[in-house]
Amino acid sequence: MLDGQPVIDAWVQPWTPEIVAAMPDRNFALVDKYGGGGRVRNGFPIEALVDGMDAAGVDRALCSAGPLIPVDVVAAAVARWPDRLVGVGYADPFAPDGVHAAVRDLRRQVEEFGFRALKLEPFINDQDPGQAQWYPLYSACIDLDITMQLQVGNSGPPTYSSHTGQPRYVDRVAVDFPELRIVAGHIGWPWTEEMIAIAWKHPNVWVDTSAHLPKHYPESFTHFLRTFGQDKCVWGSDWPILDFERALGQVATLELTPEVRTKFLHDNAVEAFGLPT
Repeated sequence: MLDGQPVIDAWVQPWTPEIVAAMPDRNFALVDKYGGGGRVRNGFPIEALVDGMDAAGVDRALCSAGPLIPVDVVAAAVARWPDRLVGVGYADPFAPDGVHAAVRDLRRQVEEFGFRALKLEPFINDQDPGQAQWYPLYSACIDLDITMQLQVGNSGPPTYSSHTGQPRYVDRVAVDFPELRIVAGHIGWPWTEEMIAIAWKHPNVWVDTSAHLPKHYPESFTHFLRTFGQDKCVWGSDWPILDFERALGQVATLELTPEVRTKFLHDNAVEAFGLPT
């Protein structure tokens, strides 16, 4: 789509019919607002993820588990398409077995499945990222040399509080764990300028654009991407919330230089997630 430009998508997830059937109906409020509720409510076969990548020219994608996405589904997808999908795991320190069990499970995911990151969505736990119970997972990410990817900004479904998504928590974690690679999702909106300041401040923090179309990026973020934050921004779609072709096709409207475009669509993801080139 972009003249042979290599592309890495920082945020996708399996959305199979079985996964969708287990989701609470309230979670579809977000996709309904995006106008895609009818498109995603029935789910997609796992092949649709890679077919969509092929159609749009996406070479690799960070494919994530989460509170509603089973780890074994991601592991199976990564095993099937190891050159296209990079596994992102999930572990819950607030589950009944506690934080040490979560750390052991994360280690298992890295060692058995080759996962390269841990994705956390703290709004589902209603526990901000600065809570002590998360900290052993952050330390484990450093030991395992994997990245921590974090939902930042407004939570989509209206039944979850957004307070856990404030970028100030990223600042606290980055101060306490300067060796931890942190990718903050969703441009931190509506606290985008705060997210910009924190990404600029910390060498170990990046910002991804998942769930936001380029035409809707705040002007402050577009300026950051083009100029002093060109090494800090990572493209993501949040497929299937946004489809690949629509999200990637609008990148051309940003009027990026070829160098900045390559960083945004590929090189920064390699750095942020420690990926092989």
